[in-house]
Amino acid sequence: MNENLFASFIAPTILGLPAAMLIILFPPLLIPTSKYLINNRLITTQQWLIKLTSKQMMAMHNTKGRTWSLMLVSLIIFIATTNLLGLLPHSFTPTTQLSMNLAMAIPLWAGAVIMGFRSKIKNALAHFLPQGTPTPLIPMLVIIETISLLIQPMALAVRLTANITAGHLLMHLIGSATLAMSTINLPSTLIIFTILILLTILEIAVALIQAYVFTLLVSLYLHDNT
Repeated sequence: MNENLFASFIAPTILGLPAAMLIILFPPLLIPTSKYLINNRLITTQQWLIKLTSKQMMAMHNTKGRTWSLMLVSLIIFIATTNLLGLLPHSFTPTTQLSMNLAMAIPLWAGAVIMGFRSKIKNALAHFLPQGTPTPLIPMLVIIETISLLIQPMALAVRLTANITAGHLLMHLIGSATLAMSTINLPSTLIIFTILILLTILEIAVALIQAYVFTLLVSLYLHDNT
């Protein structure tokens, strides 16, 4: 049966009802928790990674910016687990949907910008006009800086969507080529299968890196407005 190349990106349904919400709520259930005073190695490693990531992202922030630490850590964990689960066979990756990524990027960006206008309105307005700009170029630069500010959440969402989608498409194409070559030429099949394994390892790294990049850029927007 010939499957559509983009079939894996279609939001799944159960009895005609969208199942995307259930899939989005599933990754947090896989994060282990402990009720004991002494944690096991898995919980200890998890807490160490969270502490290391939080420390690296919050090092440049002041006291007001560090109030976002819980939200940013939750964001990077959610995106990373969602991307990794999307690499499993017959699974659905919500981060391949531009609408979902925009739903994450726009509120976070808007919150950071509104905070900047409320706490440092002079510095926020100063970003629209660099110092020493010639008078004839002032209207044009203000328009350009306004557009660059408004396009930030779109850039966040498109970057995540494009990277995850491109990786899944490439894995799908190479996997299909492996199946097609298995009945034609065995040595070529082994070579393509090796490439598929290396690409899978690369996609695991990309899934983690894109989660970190998305959260880091939100953190930088927050830093510019606090």
